[in-house]
Amino acid sequence: MEYIFIVLVIVVILALFFDYTNGFHDAANAIATVVSTRVLTPRAAIILAAIFNFIGALISVEVATTIGKGLVDPSFLDIFTILAAIIGAILWNLFTWYFGLPTSSSHALIGGVLGATLAHESFDVINLNNLIFKVFIPSLAAPVIGIIGGIVFLFLSYFIASKLKASVVNKVFRVLQLFSASFMALSHGSNDAQKTMGIITMALVTTGVLSTFQVPLWVKLSAAFFMFLGTLAGGWRIIKTMGMKLTKLRPIDGFSAETSAATTILLASHFGMPISTTYTITSSIMGVGVSKKFSALKWSLAFTILTAWFFTIPGSGLVAFLSYKLIKLFLNLK
Repeated sequence: MEYIFIVLVIVVILALFFDYTNGFHDAANAIATVVSTRVLTPRAAIILAAIFNFIGALISVEVATTIGKGLVDPSFLDIFTILAAIIGAILWNLFTWYFGLPTSSSHALIGGVLGATLAHESFDVINLNNLIFKVFIPSLAAPVIGIIGGIVFLFLSYFIASKLKASVVNKVFRVLQLFSASFMALSHGSNDAQKTMGIITMALVTTGVLSTFQVPLWVKLSAAFFMFLGTLAGGWRIIKTMGMKLTKLRPIDGFSAETSAATTILLASHFGMPISTTYTITSSIMGVGVSKKFSALKWSLAFTILTAWFFTIPGSGLVAFLSYKLIKLFLNLK
């Protein structure tokens, strides 16, 4: 049917727009620390992040597979369910971006998929095993690992610094942070861009364009490119919150936080776990701050961020649920 093809095109466009918003919303994940430590200017940091986000997006398709067929079997869905899921994620992303809240684009998309699925079908079609072991547990574990990793890498960095002359420590870690920021951007692309690939491929399977779930090359390149463009657009409000308000950072701190977060995210990508890059880098920054001095972290701001995180999946899920009901009502779908 012709209108199904039109809706599919709309879904692809919105999915790539979501990818773009993910880029500018989550660009702060890769560059907040390197900007706050004054190692790079914001413009240089964003260009660096954009390039490595693009490369990271092409590393694998494990996360795309989890999003596209691991949570819900596409055969149970229709194209309008996927449309509603993306609408829920985009609206939540824009809402949190406007208020400068570093919430998770990943969880917004997952919440959108779950909310739209529940509106279309029932809870029975959701793969609980993958939802628990590839989404919920990793989502809870990632911030904890980020905090612990931030502490561990900071002490390792201190150990390295103790072997250097005091006059060169800052210079060495300024150089090292260029590598850790690149690593962070690479890992971000490997996890976040793949979520869009998964959604688009799910839509292609649902409409019969693809007979089996296999991410086409044009989908990979499109998602990587729009992530690249979104990252270039930047997310200045969130950069300020994460890199300058959470805790005061030095190059040695930024290197430790980025290395901890990037390692965690890249491992999650390898195992097909769509974790929150925002949660992971922010918790790593918290770990670095706490390891230096318990009062170094602004706990009131951390509590505000945690509260925003808590509402992401149900918030985007509710928007997606209502979006599907409105689409169904407007188009008189059964």
